[in-house]
Amino acid sequence: MQASTAKKAIDAKLRAKGIGMSFKRDGNTTAVLENIDLDVGEGEFLCLLGPSGCGKSTLLNIVAGFLEPTSGTVMIDGESVKGPDARRIFVFQERGVFPWLTVEGNVGFGLFRLTRAERETRIAHYIKLVGLQGFEKAYPQELSGGMKQRLEVARALAVKPDMLFLDEPFGALDSITRLIMRGELLRIWEAERKTIVFVTHDIEEAVQLADRVVVMSTRPARIQKIVEIDIPHPRDISSPRYLELRDGIFEEIGLAHKI
Repeated sequence: MQASTAKKAIDAKLRAKGIGMSFKRDGNTTAVLENIDLDVGEGEFLCLLGPSGCGKSTLLNIVAGFLEPTSGTVMIDGESVKGPDARRIFVFQERGVFPWLTVEGNVGFGLFRLTRAERETRIAHYIKLVGLQGFEKAYPQELSGGMKQRLEVARALAVKPDMLFLDEPFGALDSITRLIMRGELLRIWEAERKTIVFVTHDIEEAVQLADRVVVMSTRPARIQKIVEIDIPHPRDISSPRYLELRDGIFEEIGLAHKI
């Protein structure tokens, strides 16, 4: 286990060190994050897990470059993060597809530097990858919630980012569609092997998806524990090891005997 941890640290694509975040309002200071140290490996699927309002999304916005921390540093590929970067795509909690563009238009948005042939090839590839063939000319209002989410993932991947930051992307979906989308996201991740940092407050979701789960405390949030999910995909959610890991996280956050 120690050797594995050391390898992750050496190969870190993202390294956050000493991250603290406070907000001031009406003369009062609210501490949100406190002394966060976190490495994310190349090609890793990492979940940030914690109660609502603990600061998960704040941390995600900091490592993505949308917020400047009160203290600490963030490095990606050895370079300081100074702001958002086209190499790193953020998929927000509220769906951000453009309602006035078709599926093709949404996926192709941002590909203006490509030739027409290259653009068409890439659009077709990612539409197929997320399973939206036959809906190329459809507008977002003609799609289901799950299809809109697939479209947003396709649009994010089409610009070939190095990293994806996802902030509870399936939160607005019903439970069955969420299960389907988790499977779809894993399939896409295994095909593309992008580095993913995924925020959730759903323990089942985190254990089903992640290589490692970062359990965050209540605010001001610290890293309470990092759990390595040592089960290959696809994961059997009834297996003893899966249940052991899931229940261990429930216990870690104090919910083992309250559900």
